[in-house]
Amino acid sequence: MDARSALDDDTALEQAALDVLDANWTGSATVPSMGRYPHQWSWDSAFVAIGLARRRWSRACAELLNLFSAQWSTGMLPHIVFDRAHQEAYYPGPSMWRSGECAAAPRGVPTSGLTQPPLQACAVWWIWRYAADRDAALGFVRRAWPALVAQHDYLASARDIGGDGLAAIVHPWESGLDDSPSWDAPLAALPMVRYACGPEEWHSGSRQDRYVWLALRYRDSGYGAGYLRDEHPFAVEDPMFNGIWLASCTALANLADAIGTDRKPFDEAAERIRGGLLERLWEDGFYARDLRAGGLIPVRTIGGFGPMLDPGMPATIVGTLIELLESSFLGPSGYPVPSCEVRALEFDRERYWRGPSWVNTNWLLRQAAAEHGLGALERLLAAGTLRLVRQAGFRECFDPFDGMGRGCRDFSWSAALTLDLLAG
Repeated sequence: MDARSALDDDTALEQAALDVLDANWTGSATVPSMGRYPHQWSWDSAFVAIGLARRRWSRACAELLNLFSAQWSTGMLPHIVFDRAHQEAYYPGPSMWRSGECAAAPRGVPTSGLTQPPLQACAVWWIWRYAADRDAALGFVRRAWPALVAQHDYLASARDIGGDGLAAIVHPWESGLDDSPSWDAPLAALPMVRYACGPEEWHSGSRQDRYVWLALRYRDSGYGAGYLRDEHPFAVEDPMFNGIWLASCTALANLADAIGTDRKPFDEAAERIRGGLLERLWEDGFYARDLRAGGLIPVRTIGGFGPMLDPGMPATIVGTLIELLESSFLGPSGYPVPSCEVRALEFDRERYWRGPSWVNTNWLLRQAAAEHGLGALERLLAAGTLRLVRQAGFRECFDPFDGMGRGCRDFSWSAALTLDLLAG
């Protein structure tokens, strides 16, 4: 039996996914890819925990607890927790972020100074749902609870830059969709800068130079919330980030019931975010809003479907989003779901987040379909995603037309979410 035939078998595919996660496990966390990304990433770990919740429950818990141990005193969960054994094996590494110089950062744990989509409460909810030992699960939720509440308080206080209930990202890296065309216009408004550092594939004067420049400005401000509000040149309300935040508020409300505390603050937070999404980011679809230039960014990307994760999103809005998904994303492609509208000028099937399909966003859209009782779409997304990994393996991303794998091999969230998809 050849490798591809073996992956056609569910049992073999499950074991292959577990093998990838074992190979990428450091003893305290799962790295996305041992070669290229040798550290712990925040939302990657949330996806890993979701995938392991029904297979290796204790390790799913350990994954998140390691991340929570790196939380800043402000409540910010950093987007990277650096492995000391590979500190400078990834750029930008700890020497650029200098988190140790900031009083709010954890002592002795080098991290980045940015955050990522707050999926962790959803991951904790997944772990709670699928725990065989309810007493152990209750203990884990109680351990995780303060970190989750602090994370949400941080977003509501430090990141509501627009003042209307939504969180702003202050760097494209915070979106998780790093190279999305949604960031083209805000980045183009920044000064041209050139750095003689970074990976060889970075070109002098590229958008990556602007990424470094933004990070350095934030670092040199002391990672202050006041600086973000008043001076930082990049501030964008992203529908995917806020859709995930809303879903995590709903998860926190459900977890509050589990531990016997008041769910009302989290229901109210979800309602506030929903109102902000509809008032500020909706216009025949959800778009990112540039708070510095003012106005929506008129590019349709996978991020525009993030608000569908809200079970309370009005049915008329969901219906419009499904029509858009089927006509401009799924219709023209052979595999789910291109990360940019296929007919857009910005679409590029080879460039990260400008065209390729990703297992994690497919999984999020499948969850959104489940929230709204869209069984046919839920099944299509699950089957199409499994078809990708059976064909090309656990790749970082995939060509949406021919299913060819792109980026890293043996990518952790692709393996982890395959486990969840196989579980049904």
